[in-house]
Amino acid sequence: MSRISRTIPSTLALLILLFAGLIVGGESTAISAQTRAYVTNNFDNTVSVIDVTTNTVIATVPVGSFPLGVAVAPNGAHAYVTNTSGAGSVSVIETATNSVIATIPVGDGITSAIPTDVAITPDSSRVYVTDNGFNDVSVIDATTNTVIATVAVGNSPGGIAITPNGLRAYVVNTSNNVSVIDTATNTVTATIPVGSGPSRIAITPDGARAYVTNTFFDNTISVIDTSTNTVVATIAGGFAPFGVAITPDGARAFVTNLNGGDVSIIDIATNTVIGSTGVVGDALAGVAITPDGTRAYVADGEAADVRVIDTTSGTMTGDIVVGDSPRSIAMMSPAAPPKKRPKTKQDCMNGGYTDFEFKNQGQCIQFVNTGK
Repeated sequence: MSRISRTIPSTLALLILLFAGLIVGGESTAISAQTRAYVTNNFDNTVSVIDVTTNTVIATVPVGSFPLGVAVAPNGAHAYVTNTSGAGSVSVIETATNSVIATIPVGDGITSAIPTDVAITPDSSRVYVTDNGFNDVSVIDATTNTVIATVAVGNSPGGIAITPNGLRAYVVNTSNNVSVIDTATNTVTATIPVGSGPSRIAITPDGARAYVTNTFFDNTISVIDTSTNTVVATIAGGFAPFGVAITPDGARAFVTNLNGGDVSIIDIATNTVIGSTGVVGDALAGVAITPDGTRAYVADGEAADVRVIDTTSGTMTGDIVVGDSPRSIAMMSPAAPPKKRPKTKQDCMNGGYTDFEFKNQGQCIQFVNTGK
């Protein structure tokens, strides 16, 4: 395994820093060449861009100080990176050019903010950023790249995830609870007690369950029923479970164990750990899964590497050298092509319309037989 050459913090030190919020870190093999993984490198202030078809770094993007969280907009146009040091900001990377096109300040501009994690609404219009220093969440308008709302949550918020329908954001607080934000009003509508020292969260593709890693002291994963906002199961995890990602089919969750060096594999249907990758690193932090669900990419926070895991066998199949001390990973997949505006009746018929009226404005108006 590749190592960074200079002295690096021990795993225990990483755990302490993580707790403080300063370093939180079908299609079978035919994955599109446009699918990329964006990796924050905490110690060298860059983001590595990996082509997951070739498992090679195709770009290195300079960002702000001590980058931590990263998310790619569902439309694939931009990646958003939290910079935890300095005044606290979010770098906006244009994925077409892999260059920073904007830097968005968060916090009050006077006291240092610590933006930690980031999530984006399904329509790519809003970016939600947890601020570990101010105990709140900044809401960014993705069109203007400005903060349009600030939502007070629990103590030292870390991980954040948004439901597939975009209606709610779930925010993990180190006060051992999860705040639920109504994205229409940007208000907290529920607070859910979870385990001890929670860090990160992932939501199933159907939006029914949220999985929260409880990193410190109890080594568990809390399972939240999002319809009732209650914990319905607690899963015994590995040593300091941290990052969590769920396969696109919703069948399995992959949980990195920060102090165990392995990845636990959870069966979603039974909420049980059904396997482990074995030791593949030293301080495994962020994890992301390819759009076809065949591979998991894991950041090793005590090395300059990303481990590639086969999700079927649970074995490591690759090792990619990235920047200094990688923390978080976000997967970008090709955006669906926009629907073409219909120009003729034949366009409507090609779109599946059978009983319709074609409007000059380029609209296919479907008629439905109600039986009346």
